[in-house]
Amino acid sequence: MNWNPDIGIPLAIAGALILIAIALFGRPRKPDQGRRLGAGNGSRAGSPRREPRLGDEEEIDRDAAVETDADGEPGTQAELDLIEGVRGAEGGATESARGRRSDAMPQRIVTLLVSARGDELIDGAAIVVAAEKAGLVYGHMGIFHRLVDGRPEAEPIFSVASLVKPGHFDLRRVHDIETPGLTFFMTLPGPVSALDAWETMLPTAQRMAELLDAVVLDEQRNDLGRQRIAHLRDELRHFDREQEKEANRRW
Repeated sequence: MNWNPDIGIPLAIAGALILIAIALFGRPRKPDQGRRLGAGNGSRAGSPRREPRLGDEEEIDRDAAVETDADGEPGTQAELDLIEGVRGAEGGATESARGRRSDAMPQRIVTLLVSARGDELIDGAAIVVAAEKAGLVYGHMGIFHRLVDGRPEAEPIFSVASLVKPGHFDLRRVHDIETPGLTFFMTLPGPVSALDAWETMLPTAQRMAELLDAVVLDEQRNDLGRQRIAHLRDELRHFDREQEKEANRRW
């Protein structure tokens, strides 16, 4: 088969971005190290908080008693159907065009880490459920992406990979997946401004951490405090200003 640069180059770059993000944080653990975060061990991942709505009092009471199966996987039928739906839509493949990036080299990569607590591990079924609830879609390179509303063909605002190499999620084996954490990364420039991308990625990471009973860390594996968030916002505002200046010079 002849090598097609139109396909090969973007694939190579996307793969390199995932490996860079994993290399920054990833410390793969042995399969028997830590316990799995899921519905069967008391974490919130198996019984995630559902946003309340008017008239939901009875449904909220039912949701509070989430059952689990013998393997400790999410036990509500809705969650099981959700996992099967995501898995069936993609067939566990990594060639989906959703979330595909161009072959342009990024000027900057901004990352966050959602890490399991202590030596715990997060299981794949919990990740799929949390990703769906947080508005992510499974797509290109076998990872999750946040797409631009109304523009699913555009590059992703940010993507989410596993900390365990090679970083992708094989949904054909979703119940066998376990990872110490997730890497959120956005490449700049992207389909929206750098600051807008950050304001989309940060709350999504926080929501995923809440659903998975995990913690949000910065690129240095430190707690993401207010000072660091403010500093990053300033950096991204500066990046956007420089992009505007560059665009004006082209005109």
